[in-house]
Amino acid sequence: MGFLNREDLEKLGFKSIGKNVLISDKCSIYNPEKISIGNNVRVDDFCILSGDIQIGNYIHISAYSALFGGAGIVMHDFSGLSSRGTVYSVSDDYSGDFLTNPMVPEKYRKVQCEKVVFEKHSLVGAGSIILPGVILKEGTAVGANSVVAKSTDEWSVYVGTPAKKLKNRKKDLLELEKKLLEEVK
Repeated sequence: MGFLNREDLEKLGFKSIGKNVLISDKCSIYNPEKISIGNNVRVDDFCILSGDIQIGNYIHISAYSALFGGAGIVMHDFSGLSSRGTVYSVSDDYSGDFLTNPMVPEKYRKVQCEKVVFEKHSLVGAGSIILPGVILKEGTAVGANSVVAKSTDEWSVYVGTPAKKLKNRKKDLLELEKKLLEEVK
């Protein structure tokens, strides 16, 4: 895997870009002027970043993932997206009452446009899909191959299609976060 060097990252024209940022040279980036990236961020091969995206600190976006931020996506510190995870902040209505896809005139479509938020320590497992308007509350963990259509509870584990709460999640990692942040001061 090859990562873009600092000079190449700056040439892309991000809204802002922090330190220790590793973005694969095989990543597709659209509208970089709308994308903010914090410190200690890694984006792996074959990812797509498109639209209004804010990526905090200590974040990993794994291979083949896609963030479609037409209505905005915010990933707070220590959140992550595992391989083949997809986040949509815009989606067509698939009920059959409307036509779908961006090539159809707007008057025949119904599009849901709502920001998606990953609060601190939210993780999304491999192959999962996050739909428009979802807020993954602090400490949420989403199991692999889940579809999240509704906002979650804090410090909970969700699995399935549609995703349902399985159990509470431990908060022990907050002590590790505290130690890490003290070390880097």
